[in-house]
Amino acid sequence: MSPTLPASGRKPGQLLRAVLVAHGIVTLAAAVVLAVFPAAIPATVGIELSHEGFLLSYFLAAAELAIGVLSIGAVRVTDRRALTLILDVFILFHLATAGLEVIYLGLTGMDTVIVVNVVIRVAVSAAFVVARRAVGRVGGE
Repeated sequence: MSPTLPASGRKPGQLLRAVLVAHGIVTLAAAVVLAVFPAAIPATVGIELSHEGFLLSYFLAAAELAIGVLSIGAVRVTDRRALTLILDVFILFHLATAGLEVIYLGLTGMDTVIVVNVVIRVAVSAAFVVARRAVGRVGGE
């Protein structure tokens, strides 16, 4: 059985809670936009989707929905190992997306919107790395 966070401080801190909730809200908002207006987000970087291409936006909307729910739900997680795994997944998701966006930039050329998105994803990953370290320090893990 994995160790749990102390009852008095079930979560490692208010900053982690704020990061998880903000991440969840932004991710859920992206899910809604992708589901309701499937061509809108791709259009911000000049990608035109036909109705046949909407399926890709719907798949991404489903993934964003799941990640958003997990992020908000993680606020209630008291098990350090489980919370660390959740944070590891968020770090991997954002760094992998940033890396793939850099590859896309290499194939298509410079795009300011994508560069800004890469910077945001790296910053979000850094916030989750800091949070992960705080979780690991709770109880001396």
